[in-house]
Amino acid sequence: MSTHHGILLHVVFSTKYRKPVLADAWRDELFAYIGGIVRDHKSALLQAGGIEDHIHLLLRIHPEFAISKTVQLLKANSSKWINEESKTKERFSWQRGYGAFSVSQFMFETVKRYIANQREHHRHLTFRDEYLQMLKKHRIEFEMKYIFESEIVGERRVCRRFAT
Repeated sequence: MSTHHGILLHVVFSTKYRKPVLADAWRDELFAYIGGIVRDHKSALLQAGGIEDHIHLLLRIHPEFAISKTVQLLKANSSKWINEESKTKERFSWQRGYGAFSVSQFMFETVKRYIANQREHHRHLTFRDEYLQMLKKHRIEFEMKYIFESEIVGERRVCRRFAT
């Protein structure tokens, strides 16, 4: 018997400290670049979306690769591209960690539409609140202190919130 797979993932990650630096002018270029990375990794980018401080990716991944390695590859190579192309004023990096949520074939179109409509979605909801809702919806246990990195300014820790 042959091996068959159809592993769909909704992957979400944010910019470091959720800084709003992913500009509309080049975000589609970023998604195209990520699509190339994904193809080289025997996978497919089925939908991409996001706003200035985070992105969502709907991926069909290959079972040969661990999810963590796939996301690590995407984040490392895309941040390198952003920096080499001087897309941001400061050195760019993604926040540590990510969300990866399994998607059934039944929910594929719903998730695809959700990702495509990020701009409209975030008129009413911050990324922070969206992400917490996703964790709760998928019944993922978490400790609030580990959800978002804080920026250290001088001697104090500052949890920066950026309007979306």
